[in-house]
Parts: sequence; structure tokens; C-alpha cells
Amino acid sequence: MNEILLIAEKLNKIYQRGEEKVWAIKDVDLEVKKGELVAIMGPSGSGKTTLLNLLSGFDRPSSGKIIFLGNDITKMKEKELQKIRSKYVSFVFQNFLLFPHLTVYENIALPLFFNKKRIVKEKILKISEKLSLISRLNHRANQLSGGEMQRVAIARALIIEPLIIFADEPTGNLDSENAYNVFQIFSALVKENYTIIVATHNWELINKFNARKIYLKDGKIL
Repeated sequence: MNEILLIAEKLNKIYQRGEEKVWAIKDVDLEVKKGELVAIMGPSGSGKTTLLNLLSGFDRPSSGKIIFLGNDITKMKEKELQKIRSKYVSFVFQNFLLFPHLTVYENIALPLFFNKKRIVKEKILKISEKLSLISRLNHRANQLSGGEMQRVAIARALIIEPLIIFADEPTGNLDSENAYNVFQIFSALVKENYTIIVATHNWELINKFNARKIYLKDGKIL
């Protein structure tokens, strides 16, 4: 059986809105195994993005624990968290977040540059070939289609060889064909033992690709 990679225990996130307390996430317990495709589902405002931000260490909970690789990341200082994120965690976003005037090659290499790691051309070429981007490497990001931009974003996420990829509505700006292609890529990556947690509204794709579904409503897992 695959090892448990990530555990959330009694996770809460509370925001103060004037005198009102808003429970964005409430008493969430969750285990994620290595090599799983997990879909966080629920209506807008249910807490999907907040939960992704907490699990990835980009936001801190109001209470509760997040155990990643056996360590409680909620007790870590920001510098320690940054080391964890730069080594093990990648993100894919709805709006791609590419640098428009950089080439595809440069966009893929950016995490290596920011983390002061050696940029290995062969590694970028291998990932680009896997994602059918070889012919686009010298094109600027603003010359690409939406589907191509999201494939570049996935390639950029893969370049650090993360243990876990968080994807926040990655098909939200794509047509049905390109959305299917993105989940096909995710499915192939899971078979290579990557772990992917995706927030999405797309029930049809989640059912096609047999992801484990976690349904949120008002910050609670139903």
C-alpha cells in the first residue's frame, strides 16, 4: 500500500469580518496517500481554495495540525516552510500565472532559477516532450493557446520533481477538450507515483478519471 504523505487533523481556518467570525474551514480531517489523485469539490465559497492553501503550507490554520512527511508544518517557521515548499510542493493555477514575455523554456525553468538550482537543459527537454511542448519551447507564453499555457504550467510544476502537486481549478479557463487533456496528464502522473490534489467543479472529468472525491460545503467535509 502507498504511504500516507499528508494528514490534516481537526483543521480550522477562521477569518474575522468586522465583529463576525467566518469559518472558512471547519474541523477537517483528511489523509492523502502517495500516488493518489484527490479531487476537492464543492460550490463556490465552500472553502476549496482555502483548504489547498492550508495543506500546501501557503496559509496557516487557526487551529489543527498538518502532518507532511511526518512533520507538523503548522509549527514550522516561514523559512522552514519555504524549504519544504521549494523541494516538495508545486502549484498549478486556473490563470496559468506564466510570465507572458518569457519563452516556454524560460517559464519552465523559473522554479530552478528562484530556488538557485542548476538549470539542466536535458531535464527541461524531457518534461517538454512528455507534455508535447518541444515545438513551442522558443515561443513566448503570450503566443500560446490556453491549453498550451496550462501544459507549460504543469511542466513548470514538474521541473522540481515535487512529491505533491496542488491544482486550483486548473481547467476553469479551458474548453472541454483541453480540460480533458489536463486530467489525462494528471492521471498519467499519478501512475508515475506523483500525488495530485485538485480543487474543481468538473464532476464529469473527476468521474472519468476515477479520482477520490472529497466534497466540501461551508468549510466542512460531507
